[in-house]
Amino acid sequence: MIKNKHDGDSKEIPIQERTFISPTNGELTLPQVIEAIVQFVDGDHQSRYKVVIGTDSQAKRINGDAEIDFVLAIVVHRIGKGGRYYWSKERQKRKYVLRDKIYRETAFSLELAEYLVPQLRAVLPAGRYDLEIHVDVGTVGPTREMIKEVVGMVTGSGYTAKTKPESFGASVVADKHT
Repeated sequence: MIKNKHDGDSKEIPIQERTFISPTNGELTLPQVIEAIVQFVDGDHQSRYKVVIGTDSQAKRINGDAEIDFVLAIVVHRIGKGGRYYWSKERQKRKYVLRDKIYRETAFSLELAEYLVPQLRAVLPAGRYDLEIHVDVGTVGPTREMIKEVVGMVTGSGYTAKTKPESFGASVVADKHT
C-alpha cells in the first residue's frame, strides 16, 4: 500500500485505488491507466515499446511545516514515435534526509511495478515491451554514493534500473510534476 493524502489526512490506500493524471486522457484510476497502456501498445503492433516507472520528490515548507511531495510516473515510450505518461502525486507531512528520500522514491517505484507488471503481463505479451525502473541518482552530485545500493534494490527485485542521465522517467517526467 502507498500512503496517500486524502481529505486532509494521511491514510494508507491500496495502490490500485490511486488516481493518475494523463495529459492525453485526464484523471484515471490505475486499472484505467493499464487499459490506456494496452490500447496505446495495441495501436501499433510493428513498434517496440518501453514501459518506464520512476518517482521523484520535492521537499517544501508549508506554514512552517516540513512536507514532501512524491510523484510517481508511468511512461509508455513507443520507440522512435513518442509516447504517453501518467503521474500521481502524494504529499507527506514529514522531513526526509537525502538517503531516506531516495530509498522512499525507489520503494514507491518498486511497489508500483509489483502491481503494474502482473496486470500488464496478463494482457500484453512480455516481448512487446521492455520494463525499466528509473531512479533519481547519478554519477554527479550527492546521490553518486548511493548508486550501487539503489540499483541493487531494483535489480534485486528483478527489474532493469536506469540512473541519470538515462532515468528520464524520474528526473524529467516525475520531476515536472513535483
